[in-house]
Amino acid sequence: MIIDEIKKANMIALKEKDNSKRTAYSMLMNKYMLAGIELKAQGKEIGDNDMIQLIQKSIKELDEEYKIYKDAGREETALDIENQKKAIEIYLPQMMSKDEIKAEIEKLEDKSIGSVMKHFKANFAGKCDMRDVQEVLKNL
Repeated sequence: MIIDEIKKANMIALKEKDNSKRTAYSMLMNKYMLAGIELKAQGKEIGDNDMIQLIQKSIKELDEEYKIYKDAGREETALDIENQKKAIEIYLPQMMSKDEIKAEIEKLEDKSIGSVMKHFKANFAGKCDMRDVQEVLKNL
């Protein structure tokens, strides 16, 4: 599981005294634990797809923070946030290209927006940007 790799990386960052990576990994581990508690209350288990969504959300949050600090002229803090982002990005799967998305859509019998989006959410969650799916579908 991705969380196990993150925990190992956190220990390595701790030993190397790399505060940027430690901050990023600790943030993800905390979000993982909170999501696990919420899902357990619903009778579900947290999996890699959930972890991928947490990482994607965290990257978006870090992008927003980076912009705020960059605009405020706090270059050192902005650089630290950029390092945190780089540390967690490596745990995301490679995203599907628009050509791959198009090929997958063409395989489907029902090419209505609802069924295509449902197919991609079920089979490719975290591996494709749903906005790209929608854009490719409109251009078909």
